[in-house]
Amino acid sequence: MAKMNVPELFGSMVFDDRVMRARLSADVYQSLRKTIDENAPLQQDIAQAVASEMRDWAVENGATHFTHWFQPLTGVTAEKHDGFITPSPDGGVIMEFSGKELIKGEPDASSFPSGGLRATFEARGYTAWDPTSYAFIKDHTLCIPTAFCSYAGDALDKKTPLLRSMQALNRQAKRILKLFGKEVKNVRTSVGPEQEYFLIDREMFQKRPDLVYTGRTLFGAMPPKGQELDDHYFGAIKPRVIAYMEDLNTELWKLGILAKTEHNEVAPAQHELAPIFSTTNVATDKNQLTMEIMRKVAAKHGLACLLHEKPFAGVNGSGKHNNWSMATDEGVNLLSPGDTPHENAQFLLFLCAVIQAVDDYQDLLRLSVATAGNDHRLGANEAPPAIISVFLGDELTAILEAIKNDVPYAGTERVTMKLGVHALPRFSRDTTDRNRTSPFAFTGNKFEFRSLGSSNSIACCNIMLNAAVAESLKQYADRLEGAKNFEGELHELIRETIQKHERILFNGNGYGEEWVEEATKVRGLSNLKTTADAMPHLLDPQNMAMLMEHKVFTETELHSRCEIMLENYCKTVNIEGHTMVDMVRKNYLPAIEEYLYSLANTIGAMRSVSDRVKCNYEVSTMERLSELTDYILERVKDLEKALEDLKGMEDIPKTSEMIRDDVLPKMEHLRKHVDEAEMLMPEKSWPFPSYGKLLFSVY
Repeated sequence: MAKMNVPELFGSMVFDDRVMRARLSADVYQSLRKTIDENAPLQQDIAQAVASEMRDWAVENGATHFTHWFQPLTGVTAEKHDGFITPSPDGGVIMEFSGKELIKGEPDASSFPSGGLRATFEARGYTAWDPTSYAFIKDHTLCIPTAFCSYAGDALDKKTPLLRSMQALNRQAKRILKLFGKEVKNVRTSVGPEQEYFLIDREMFQKRPDLVYTGRTLFGAMPPKGQELDDHYFGAIKPRVIAYMEDLNTELWKLGILAKTEHNEVAPAQHELAPIFSTTNVATDKNQLTMEIMRKVAAKHGLACLLHEKPFAGVNGSGKHNNWSMATDEGVNLLSPGDTPHENAQFLLFLCAVIQAVDDYQDLLRLSVATAGNDHRLGANEAPPAIISVFLGDELTAILEAIKNDVPYAGTERVTMKLGVHALPRFSRDTTDRNRTSPFAFTGNKFEFRSLGSSNSIACCNIMLNAAVAESLKQYADRLEGAKNFEGELHELIRETIQKHERILFNGNGYGEEWVEEATKVRGLSNLKTTADAMPHLLDPQNMAMLMEHKVFTETELHSRCEIMLENYCKTVNIEGHTMVDMVRKNYLPAIEEYLYSLANTIGAMRSVSDRVKCNYEVSTMERLSELTDYILERVKDLEKALEDLKGMEDIPKTSEMIRDDVLPKMEHLRKHVDEAEMLMPEKSWPFPSYGKLLFSVY
């Protein structure tokens, strides 16, 4: 096998800065860089020059088509391919691609979720090139990252509000830095999303209608072994999985995706991929692309990549940890405390801005990660609770406590770790531990928002986080810009912020029942357990006012998002419910009936030999399975009725509440009886692969 040249391979399918610098004229390159770095307007002649070179480069690398690659409100990406070919007078073709085609496309806007922004007959929509995210080649197609809007200019995607939120934070952060005597061109947020996923055998995946239709198992009894021994986490990666990971890395590196870390996760068949940080909108594009490539590469290896938040009951689900920070265009991390954080007033102010943002807009952060899939994961002893809180660790907590009480900070001594073996190196212990139960944890120079579900776009949570922090910074800048004594006012501002928002700070066990009690009844924090509980808060007056003031969303866009997300929740569970009914009526009940028939024949045959044969196993199994068959039939009828009742409902919030309160409990009740029946049936008589086979087949 030829040795891979990773530096040469990396970004080979990306029209990145290296390619632009080499192929564009100096004037065109500098103008485009100004658009990328400083948000300067893009000139038509520059677009034409870029398009020409982009086409030539793409064709040289095997591309025959181009597409505007965008992120509608479906949660996945969209693309419509157009060929470069144009007829020539001699009957042949030439390869053309204009500046107009680069900067603007016209997909059908009526066929995507719009939440009432577009009627079916109002079809026109526009895609607009995002030059800050590099074009790339995928499957012989030049993909141009774009924003997507309606004919009236309403954002119909996740990228446009994300770019607006980044712009809002940039504007307010520069005001703060100017007060500290620092003039910077840009402050950008950056993200490194850790991606968890499951790998199972593809042949078995295709035998499970629930996995095919919904991405999760709606039925399934636990095998004798799950994750109890903690032997899968960081364990040796199995050959079939490592082969998949090697191919995945190759494909991601070609596309300029900084895939860095890979390992086994806690649950059997579960794994994780983590990239290096990149600018938030670029990281969002790359994470969407990563999820697509993960599935494609899995299929080549006879595997299925599951990105659902809870594909298997009884073992850990999959999240996506959103590591978020702020930095200047010069690379200065504004959330880096330095060696003496208690003396770093600028750091403390930006830290306070995040703390206040999380407290003031905890419901926005919660709803930004709310989906039907993630509802099964949040709050279990594998993921953060639905209650949003901030973990700072001992040192920063002590610093803020000293500021709040206006007393000197005593400092924290560095502790040298001694492991009792002379050959092992000594090293300094970090001044704070990590807290894996916290939904929003400071981890040294960034915050890790751990509540995202595996299949979520990271755009939503970063929109809310950027906007909320921008609001905190705006309030600070408004106050400090008019201060006569800047240092005195700054100290008082930090102290007041700590006093007002310390309720959101929690360094303890987020899984404990006592925390739920303390958080909700003592501290007054919200506990929005489901999507149906959380999503309506998007339209709370305080939340709408903030998002509209910073021009992240318009009022109509906010109403549309609320409707779309709740409707998605309703449709997702509706599909799951109908899948359960389908599996029970077509597969589970017939399988149980067939086995009961075989048991009856066995009992008759055995007793025909001798009337002293008791047939205890056969009779007791038959009696219980017969009872369960009756229960299953009643429960499936209950679920069918609940699903039928949904059809006449037009009020989406009320429909979501009915799903939460009626449909989901009926689904869980039905599952309970079917799973018990599975434990009484021989494997050969059960119609679908078991959890044991699904979770351990790859090994």
